[in-house]
Amino acid sequence: MSKLLIENAIIVPCDGIIRERSWIFGDIAIADGVIKEIGMQLKSSYPDYENIDGKDSLVIPGLINCHTHAAMTLLRGYADDMLLMDWLSQKIWPREAFLTENDIYWGTQLAILEMIKSGTTCFADMYFFMDTVAKVAAQSGIRAVLSRGMIGFGNNAELAMVETEELVNSWHGKAEGRITCMLGPHAPYTCPPEYLQKVMKLADKLKVGLHIHLAETITEVNDIKKQYGMSPIKLMDSIGLFDKRHVLAAHCVHLSDEEINILVEKGVGIAHNPESNMKLASGIAPIPQLLEKGGLVGLGTDGASSNNNLDMLEEMRTCALLHKVNHSNPTLLPAHQVLELATINGASALGLTKLGSIKPGYKADLVMIDLLKPHLIPLHNPVANLVYSAHSSDVKTVIIDGKLIMKNKELLTLDEEKILYQAQIVAKDLAER
Repeated sequence: MSKLLIENAIIVPCDGIIRERSWIFGDIAIADGVIKEIGMQLKSSYPDYENIDGKDSLVIPGLINCHTHAAMTLLRGYADDMLLMDWLSQKIWPREAFLTENDIYWGTQLAILEMIKSGTTCFADMYFFMDTVAKVAAQSGIRAVLSRGMIGFGNNAELAMVETEELVNSWHGKAEGRITCMLGPHAPYTCPPEYLQKVMKLADKLKVGLHIHLAETITEVNDIKKQYGMSPIKLMDSIGLFDKRHVLAAHCVHLSDEEINILVEKGVGIAHNPESNMKLASGIAPIPQLLEKGGLVGLGTDGASSNNNLDMLEEMRTCALLHKVNHSNPTLLPAHQVLELATINGASALGLTKLGSIKPGYKADLVMIDLLKPHLIPLHNPVANLVYSAHSSDVKTVIIDGKLIMKNKELLTLDEEKILYQAQIVAKDLAER
């Protein structure tokens, strides 16, 4: 295992202790995939560690993208400015029907390339050919929470169950523990209660959680109410989906106060995707209310076809600004809190432990930001500069599980030039099938 010593950096621990002044100055010693020590002038204590100069750098926990469909990078810009259900039924699902394993291979590589270069070290993915996604994630060095998307009707409903079980048996806890798996029933409008009962039974058998889309649009809410006499959240609660297992619920835009209480009391992880929700005009999730009541909220980008990027730095800024203007309250979601949504809170939303904070004993997933940029000077508040001013191009070094994955903007595990070339070829072919 590599041994690394980051020296003389500004460090943002995201430890939930220091809040308003949420940074310190010093060194970070890393070995065996975890953070060993944080302190001043540690070089003499770790003479055989590889030194990384942290001068003029901000070190943060790796960003955690709580909801993606990674290989949808191939459909970036393919269909825009449409209602969600029209977008899905007329454009996306017809193209996805033609997806091949090779498409997923290059689309996922493109997504992981984009994520690493913009500071994401862990992502939760729900898509197809997930064995291929797992192989790409393992090779790249990124951390991933993977779910095979499941539709509860049609010819592939039972196949999805079989392939999901194979994915969990093959990959859960693999790649030195960087890959974990969940079951991925798509949504209540594509997975009826009787199918979800089978999914829940399988999840309990395999001892893994669930990743599902919930209450994304008012149309979904109204349709589910019409069909079942209750909202998506209450329907899921009534069938026991939230009981005795971890659930990651993407979106949760349209919630009543009662439904907020249900999600908080049941410990449901919520993936907030502000840019996708804005682009599809789905609405604004009640994140301040959820947080006030202790909800497990993380940030996600959604797929690159509805965002249209996987940039978590941009997502943080959008999240902060969206809720301030929505409530006419500039004090809501201050910079340090938004950063926590993208780091330690994101880890909790995914059900992951010892991740998302810079503490001894925590997994060494770290990102270094170059502070010598015109838009990051002066540095009155490093966290405010990060959330409100930083660009993805400011990310210079990425460490995942204690290993250098990108150093001074050089990718060490991926062939960037080849990925960009091949992704364009397969995306063009997919659009023309």
